[in-house]
Amino acid sequence: MSKTGKIYTAIVFVIMYLPLLVMVFFSFNEGNSTANFTGFSLKWYKELIEDEAAMNALKNTLVLALLNSIIATLLGTVAAVGIFGMKNKWFKTGIMSVTNIPMMNPEIVTGVSLMLLFAFVGRLMNSPESLGFGTMLIAHVTFSLPYVVLNVLPKLQQTDPHLAEAAQDLGSTPAQAFFKVVLPSISSGILSGALMAFTLSIDDFVISHYVSGGFTTLPLLIYNMTKKRVTPEMYAVCTCIFLSVLVLLLVMNISQIKQTKKQKKSDN
Repeated sequence: MSKTGKIYTAIVFVIMYLPLLVMVFFSFNEGNSTANFTGFSLKWYKELIEDEAAMNALKNTLVLALLNSIIATLLGTVAAVGIFGMKNKWFKTGIMSVTNIPMMNPEIVTGVSLMLLFAFVGRLMNSPESLGFGTMLIAHVTFSLPYVVLNVLPKLQQTDPHLAEAAQDLGSTPAQAFFKVVLPSISSGILSGALMAFTLSIDDFVISHYVSGGFTTLPLLIYNMTKKRVTPEMYAVCTCIFLSVLVLLLVMNISQIKQTKKQKKSDN
């Protein structure tokens, strides 16, 4: 890379990550100022732990993200296998286009449309409270599914199609061949999709805002905190989310690197 390219890359990284580093820095501020650093302290993290509303929102966020990643990964893996097995090229292209709509659609449009749908279904069922945890989970699974499909599908395309056939020739049933041969070969894609669904669920705000009802997650709590005076406690909440997502992305990247190295060794 040329010197100009290195300088440009450095500027891009500074613009992207300097605000995050400032936020993390001031989350350890001893005072309640968000502009002047008066000393290192874990005061705001302690207050965050003692804040019942914050801890309840954290529990809701983790439960929602975990269930979303499990359901989206199962449905997305099945969908990817089905799409991969389609023979009609035009139908397959159409299905992929429909699958990608939740990713391309603006989040506010998706959130409003889901809210209207849930309100309509709730009215048909004479339910006074149509929005809540269930609607949040459905909404999160909806926008997480395409990401799981796009992580699993390339791994299926890289898998040797003759492996499953060889397993069946040796006496395995189609189901046994899939679980013993195909599934292990696409496991890195499944893991990447699950982690992607988990991280998307943790930091989603726009769609959650419209379908939450009385169910509160950390992003919604942070939004409510910004209506008041901003304190380092909010920085502490944001830092926890940022570090959680960072750790998950590192795990995902490391697993992909290991899988790539393993694949290269097996090919050699």
